[in-house]
Amino acid sequence: MNGFILLAGSVAALLLGYIFYGRWLSRQWGVGENDQPTPAHTMEDGVDYVPAKAPILMGHHFSSIAGSSPITGPINAVAYGFGWLACALWVVLGGIFFGGVHDFGALVASVRHGGRSISEIIAVNLSMRAKRLFLGFAYLTLILVVAAFSSVVAGTFGAVYDEGGALNMAASVSQARVAMVSILFIVIAIVFGFLVYRRSMPMGIATVLGVAAIVAVIVIGMNFHPLYFSTDTWMWIVGLYIIVASVTPVWILLQPRDYLSSFLLYAMLALAVVAVVVARPSMDSLPLLQAETTQYPMFPILFTTIACGAISGFHSLVSSGTTSKQLDKETDARPIAYGGMLLECVLAILALCAIAYAYSWNAAHPEAQLTGAAAIFGGGIAGMLDSSRGAVYDVLYTLLVLAYSAFCLTSLDTATRLGRFMFQEFWLDGAKGETPETVTGWKKVLANPYVATLITVVLGIALGMNGYEKLWSLFGSANQLLAALGLMAVAAWLGRIGRNNKMFLFPMVFMLIVTISALVINTQEQLAVITAGGADWAPYVQTAFGVLLILLSIVLAVEGVQTMSRQFRANKTRR
Repeated sequence: MNGFILLAGSVAALLLGYIFYGRWLSRQWGVGENDQPTPAHTMEDGVDYVPAKAPILMGHHFSSIAGSSPITGPINAVAYGFGWLACALWVVLGGIFFGGVHDFGALVASVRHGGRSISEIIAVNLSMRAKRLFLGFAYLTLILVVAAFSSVVAGTFGAVYDEGGALNMAASVSQARVAMVSILFIVIAIVFGFLVYRRSMPMGIATVLGVAAIVAVIVIGMNFHPLYFSTDTWMWIVGLYIIVASVTPVWILLQPRDYLSSFLLYAMLALAVVAVVVARPSMDSLPLLQAETTQYPMFPILFTTIACGAISGFHSLVSSGTTSKQLDKETDARPIAYGGMLLECVLAILALCAIAYAYSWNAAHPEAQLTGAAAIFGGGIAGMLDSSRGAVYDVLYTLLVLAYSAFCLTSLDTATRLGRFMFQEFWLDGAKGETPETVTGWKKVLANPYVATLITVVLGIALGMNGYEKLWSLFGSANQLLAALGLMAVAAWLGRIGRNNKMFLFPMVFMLIVTISALVINTQEQLAVITAGGADWAPYVQTAFGVLLILLSIVLAVEGVQTMSRQFRANKTRR
């Protein structure tokens, strides 16, 4: 099969899922029935709660949930020996029946709970103990996300040095271009926010000017790029940036930057689609279902490796952390959350097509291998449009790496803001109406947004500079445990109010089984490393966290089953 047929079939299935299943979900949950104002209006504070028009919020939401994972997930899955058909089926079916339900449900539930996060939804519908357990686990997961994305962004910007420590200018041009454009992008986003929110410039005019400015900064960055800093230097710069981004009112940076960057991301998607349509890459360079040489069992590893392209717990934190606080009206939830998830599925399918082309290229050109996620995706798409690797290839490759970096950067500062929310919420009792402004003493210090941000960033950057990769194998399982708990929280809420929650039950149980199975496998692998002798600190930490996460999964699963069983009996009695 060629990539065009795979892409066309996948897009058709996803579109049908959005129209029919997404509409059915809206009716089941009563989305928009009472036309009540959203928390963005009722709790508007000019910092976190700020209503945003649907296109702006879609830009933020899609940029934040995507990150690099819809690209790196399929790349890693193929590297593990899982075939393209297995990956594609999980992406399409997972997106429609797992990820879309998860993201959409988390957003609606958060809006109905005053824009509060999944942890507060758990507190109201399960228990305060479950909330504390979830918060501690989710916060540690976000620290790992901040560490990983900081490292990815800094690595994308970082200059290349020779073995002797001398700067290799020729090999660093692409990185310098991406860094320069990214910095200029932040500047035009601030100007855009000021014009729209403080000078009331019409959105249409502002958008035209903003897109023109994007083109201008790309041209400038491609020709003027003096920033040749090391990766470590960029880590410090990125750390300072996310400190500011986490506490800055969303209208200044987060909303306009994500909205404008979404055009770059949509352009990347469009470019990738054109490349697949024109080149029609053969998928035969990849195994169909599973390679004979694979070292990993397809179940459960496939379902933790491809996360953001099918279902990802991080999405529930975005839906209930930043997106719900900016939702202008409830009926925007389906296109933003469910539609955003399915658009991410399209990106994952495009990544599979790019991988197939890159693997074919590598087989034919052993002297010029495409290695690494950015090179495989960017080089694969650019190579489909310019197989001669001339000037067109160089420009397209730089633009695609820039878009890849933009995904990571938007996810990074969203993750930092979410980490700040989580850290603050851990010390507050929402049931008692506690807020950072009303508490006193040590709670007031720890719930302070600046203190919470500083602690989050210091931990994330420190881990990013000191071997987060040694813990990264835990992220897939931890992220999918977040997804299972997010599904459980929304199901418990729907059960409490007497709405249909059956669409959550199978995905919830499946993801719990996947999580526990993957954690058991990872823990066994780490124990084998330890018993072999000579292990550093990483296997011990992974083993300890693996056991804790297995126990957490079981405890919260039992509590969720007990809660929903009581709700089922109560609803049956009322009937």
